Amino acid sequence: MTTREYDLIIIGAGPVGENVADRAASGGLSVVIVEAELIGGECSYWACIPSKAILRPGAAITAARRVGGASAAVTGSIDVAAVLKRRDYWVSDWDDSGQVEWLQGIGVDLVRGHGRITGPRAVSVTGPDGSVTALTARHAVVVSTGSAALIPDIPGLAEIEPWTSREATGVQTVPKRLAILGGGVVAAEMATAYVSFGTEVTVIARSGLLGGLDPFAGEAVVAALREGEASVHLGRSIASASRNGSGEVEYVLDDGTALVADEILVATGRTPRSEDLGLETIGLQVGGWLEVDETLRVLAHGNPQLDGGWLYAVGDVNHRVLLTHQGKYQARAAGDVIVARAKGLAQDGGTWGVHAATADHRAVPSVVFSEPEVASVGLTADAAEKAGLRVKVLDYDLGTVSGAGLHADDYTGQVRAIVDLDHETIVGMTLLGPDVAEMLHAATIAIVGEVPIPRLWHAVPAFPTMSEVWLRLLEAYGRPTAED
Repeated sequence: MTTREYDLIIIGAGPVGENVADRAASGGLSVVIVEAELIGGECSYWACIPSKAILRPGAAITAARRVGGASAAVTGSIDVAAVLKRRDYWVSDWDDSGQVEWLQGIGVDLVRGHGRITGPRAVSVTGPDGSVTALTARHAVVVSTGSAALIPDIPGLAEIEPWTSREATGVQTVPKRLAILGGGVVAAEMATAYVSFGTEVTVIARSGLLGGLDPFAGEAVVAALREGEASVHLGRSIASASRNGSGEVEYVLDDGTALVADEILVATGRTPRSEDLGLETIGLQVGGWLEVDETLRVLAHGNPQLDGGWLYAVGDVNHRVLLTHQGKYQARAAGDVIVARAKGLAQDGGTWGVHAATADHRAVPSVVFSEPEVASVGLTADAAEKAGLRVKVLDYDLGTVSGAGLHADDYTGQVRAIVDLDHETIVGMTLLGPDVAEMLHAATIAIVGEVPIPRLWHAVPAFPTMSEVWLRLLEAYGRPTAED
């Protein structure tokens, strides 16, 4: 057994773990990162990057068809083989050599294998060849192992080996018929992608699509899927599933409807990758989410094995926000505070402090790359009211803005802003329509910066852009008047 000592040990080398490593190493700490799969993790190879790579061609063709003069140039259908080849480029053919070189470049050591905590500040790594490396941390251990697809307990479902997001984004041969169980982002995006491929898509969702967002968003995505000849069953689930002698998936809905597909994609949620992590050795629940404070330190709750606050959990595994960009945000805060604590420097873990992940609570940006796109940040109207805020909801038809009309003929879209009336600040915004994702960051800045609405009147949107909708929202709220 090889034994090594570092200032910081990180278990999990996805984008979140990489960002912790980068911040800690740049702060002068010695860092080792442990990974059993590919360096770069889920986002780089099986989620964010490949999903957007297979979604973009369909979006580009749809965009061209919406512009008179350009639409005539669209005379064929998607070249699926070319789409998948481009996807392969973006995932580097599932080769992480470039990511390994990056780690080496920032001075971070890599140990490949499965890492398990064996006690306070101690991690054991079993390599692919069975060799064991014992690691000891002088200051901290970070868990950034992420999450995995949840397979619901439905008779026969696990036995047929359904697709998860990994198979859907890494597909080599596109099926003629795909059933999708779930109503969240993965379901909406993969349904959109496979409809563009010409696959016969069936979506089964317990309630509506994109239920955590303003209702108009999910309704628009459902309408677009149906227009693309997808079958969408809302308020339904699967009662049982099996494969027949031809390998087809035969499944029955809870209303008795019998259907057939070539594959079924399960997109019903996520579960933490913490089952075989050694949490039992330090008095934590095996397979559970890791609860953390604002600086991403795992809460001890009186557990003496966590004395000294040496354990951190960053990204999906802490269950705060299951989004890559938010995990990377947490990682920057965690890496910096670990350095500060190791060196005895000043710390700021208060609200909006440099070492706190405050945005996790009320300023989370998110984009669903469906047809149409949905971009949102902050609170929905329902969430704001449940939080006890006195709000005003501002709705505007994005298609009536000149920039939108020039962007696409018969542009259809909507923007909703949620205003906190007591502070006269925007606390939430949802944008729906083609290419609204690139408008989202302006709303994020307004919410994080708590920019008063009277000041927003001085943020002049360029004409003719879709961002002119900001002016229309302000007009709907009411122009400020001079104080007496």
